[in-house]
Amino acid sequence: MKGLFITFEGGEGSGKTTLINKVYDKLLASGKKVYKTREPGGVEIAEQIRSVILNVNNTKMDKRTEALLYAASRRQHLIEVVIPKLEEGYIVLCDRYIDSSLAYQGYAREIGIEEVLNVNLFATDGLLPDKTIFVDVTPEVGLARIKDNNRNQNRLDLEKMNFHKMVYDGYKKLCDMFPDRFISIDGNKDRELVLDDCMKIINDLIK
Repeated sequence: MKGLFITFEGGEGSGKTTLINKVYDKLLASGKKVYKTREPGGVEIAEQIRSVILNVNNTKMDKRTEALLYAASRRQHLIEVVIPKLEEGYIVLCDRYIDSSLAYQGYAREIGIEEVLNVNLFATDGLLPDKTIFVDVTPEVGLARIKDNNRNQNRLDLEKMNFHKMVYDGYKKLCDMFPDRFISIDGNKDRELVLDDCMKIINDLIK
């Protein structure tokens, strides 16, 4: 495909959403063809699935149901948005992708990273990002940020600390599993320094 597919990963409160918005603005200002989107969601059907997944009342949701809903949402988003934009030569910035499912459902829910990966490779026809930027922030720091910012909490925010620690460990494991694709940046730095680190990675990739 003509474009570049760059995904952003991290635990709750890592700051990746703020980061992706700033990266988008910088690339747009420099004249690049850039598109930003998110998962789960990004298109109408996928957003409807998102509302089911993150609804705080859906506490009875089975962990495999959760994994399959994410994969279904991802498929629809990919077909309607990501692939067409890549074929048009856009730099696609995506807030979460396959690796969120691997960290959250595969590792933290203990379904198994390989099992969840296989489901998602089927859902995506094996399309992986050109680069994945992991914003490294511990769950203690991330959840404290959410509390301080008074952000609306979703079903995953309400999980116990042990779950969030497992998500973090899952991401660290993925960094080791996919060293050619994953790049970890320190999300504890000043926001402008985090942005600088991120832009260096992306500009090197564009070149």
